[in-house]
Amino acid sequence: MESSAPARVLVVAHKTAATPALLEAVRERAARGPATFTLLVPNAAHGLHRVIDPEDVQTGEAHDVLELALPLLTDAAGSEVTGMIGDPAPLTAIQDAVNVHGFDEIIISTLPARVSRWMKLDLPSKASGLGLPVTTVNAKERAAEAVSSPL
Repeated sequence: MESSAPARVLVVAHKTAATPALLEAVRERAARGPATFTLLVPNAAHGLHRVIDPEDVQTGEAHDVLELALPLLTDAAGSEVTGMIGDPAPLTAIQDAVNVHGFDEIIISTLPARVSRWMKLDLPSKASGLGLPVTTVNAKERAAEAVSSPL
């Protein structure tokens, strides 16, 4: 990669895709240097679909996440953020995106550790096994800190 080429940043989120903490993390990354951003939303499987056939899941929920988050992330990044829907298994979704589209960095946005399935799966650590820098944003806790701090 040339030093003048913008870094390709993969942002991985689902329930936290439009939270203030993730928007701030994207804003901070964009301020550090040229970057393009892509939001990856794993297509979550619910209920029996997790056991029977997690691949056979409607994409409506993931589309709704993209529709809500992309304009907010675009504003935070200062340039157009693209979106994609990935495999229901978040690590597989990340691997597919990196292998097919070639990213330079990953930002993973999760719920607080006590309730985050992704943190219980140790997703940030496993994603770092791809050899790319991984930033983890804990959206709810960081957002709660911002709300509770005095003005």
